Amino acid sequence: MTLAPARRDLQAALQDRGYRLTGPRKRVAEAVGRKQEDGFTAESLCAEVQDTGRATVYRTLKLLLEAGVVCKLPMPDGAPRYMLAQLEHHHHTVCVRCGAVGEFRDTTVERVVRSMGKEITGEIVGHRMEFYIICTSCKAARKA
Repeated sequence: MTLAPARRDLQAALQDRGYRLTGPRKRVAEAVGRKQEDGFTAESLCAEVQDTGRATVYRTLKLLLEAGVVCKLPMPDGAPRYMLAQLEHHHHTVCVRCGAVGEFRDTTVERVVRSMGKEITGEIVGHRMEFYIICTSCKAARKA
């Protein structure tokens, strides 16, 4: 299992893949490392590191995605959200009201995928699963 995001060294992930750790990349990696569990957009990241060009923010996000330390989630409105990867293989929940993102791992899902592999011609090399929900905070706010 990979390390929790608070302990994950995003800068080392870039260096391990052979990328120079420039000042702007370092600022982006630090900002991503401060993000909490509910996810973030590339635009919010650009706003946080205003002294770094938008292209650098997007390129660094792409490098972190390739390194497997950040996940990219397609959203119903078309604007993807990102979050730190907490588990090696996992699935996501996405609140349709506030955009909060959660991660989960379920052995039942993995058993179903293995079973489906017997029915599918070819080799399954990956899969994605997102559940779109109304989170407990939004549900409580709706009741209030």
